[in-house]
Amino acid sequence: MTKKMSVEIEGKTVEEAIKKALLILKLPRDKVKIEILREEHKGLFGMPGAMPAKVRASAKEKA
Repeated sequence: MTKKMSVEIEGKTVEEAIKKALLILKLPRDKVKIEILREEHKGLFGMPGAMPAKVRASAKEKA
């Protein structure tokens, strides 16, 4: 039985969050399932309201 590894990570963009998750899991992209929990939102004209992107990355089950 394999232990399921997953992390939830935020980043300025979805791609940045994915890169951070891959580094934490120490796995290549093709071995990880990515779920986008939230797209990044930018504040209008630099005003408050900006939200980082958030993803959940899980190691794929071995077949």
